[in-house]
Amino acid sequence: MLIIRPIRSTDFDALYQIAEESGHGFTSLPVNEALLRSKIARVEASFTKQVDKPFNEGYLMVLEDTSTGDVVGTCGIEAAVGMEDAFYHYRLGTEVYHSKQIDVRNEVETLTLCHDYTGAAELCTLFLRGSYRKNNNGRMLSRSRFLFLAQHADRFGDTVIAEMRGESDDEGNSPFYDWLQKNFLGIDFVEADYLSGLGKKAFMAEMMPKNAVYVCLLPEAAQKVIGEVHANTRPALNLLQAEGFRSRGYVDIFDGGPTVECNLNDIRSVRESRLLTVSIGDTPAAATSYIVANTQLENYRATAAQLAVSDDNDHVILDANTAAGLKVAEGEQIRVLAM
Repeated sequence: MLIIRPIRSTDFDALYQIAEESGHGFTSLPVNEALLRSKIARVEASFTKQVDKPFNEGYLMVLEDTSTGDVVGTCGIEAAVGMEDAFYHYRLGTEVYHSKQIDVRNEVETLTLCHDYTGAAELCTLFLRGSYRKNNNGRMLSRSRFLFLAQHADRFGDTVIAEMRGESDDEGNSPFYDWLQKNFLGIDFVEADYLSGLGKKAFMAEMMPKNAVYVCLLPEAAQKVIGEVHANTRPALNLLQAEGFRSRGYVDIFDGGPTVECNLNDIRSVRESRLLTVSIGDTPAAATSYIVANTQLENYRATAAQLAVSDDNDHVILDANTAAGLKVAEGEQIRVLAM
């Protein structure tokens, strides 16, 4: 069985391996032992913390293959970004120049450094090992986060965002960053991305352009990738767009990839998930695939299961093995979402 659960300190070796496997552009898991151990400790504290309003909590979960005990994937949600460390984006805008005298009107696209998403929740750290990228495992891992958001909405910002990886080659070179490196930062993309992942962001405030940047003055290669996603990230973007996420003109300051957003309560899977009361028994013949999660926090568990769900009934039969994996008993509630 594949079970999603909160990460714990004993998962460090697996998390470090995933950080190595994830490669360039996976800023939320830099290959750094001290930072990864600190991240795990922060997550463990977040899952047990009493929260009046979201601040700087992080909820990182792992996908465990219970038949082997191996950690084969991760998914995470940040409660409210930018509350302690600055959270930068470029905002795309337009400046209009018009002269009646010469009868000329021009609209010029601009990029302006901003902190507009401060306080938003963020979907992050989605990774699945290659051999498990089948049987809707990736979809289950990604969408399970919406069940967690639905159940614990008071622990998150009202707006939920996701940063999409922008265009870069196999060596981590980004056409957008090439311009930034040459004219402002002076360090390569991999180093800047790594420092950002470590939370060492002072160089951004010190070296990034303070005024609006005219897009038309960038090299053509850099202009073309603004708002574009990496080919490997396209399926993740498609999934989020189906949930109601849209780009509002914000892009990553390093690779120009788009950030998409949706109000938490407007996310399709948040709206469509249901709370059902459990009866434990044999799976009915008419069952279909669902993502299923318990309603707990510290002992949160989620998985995929075959269920027979009726619009007219708030009860559902759950087989004993799945109930044990989810840590739920007869008469308790689960949250379900059609796969």
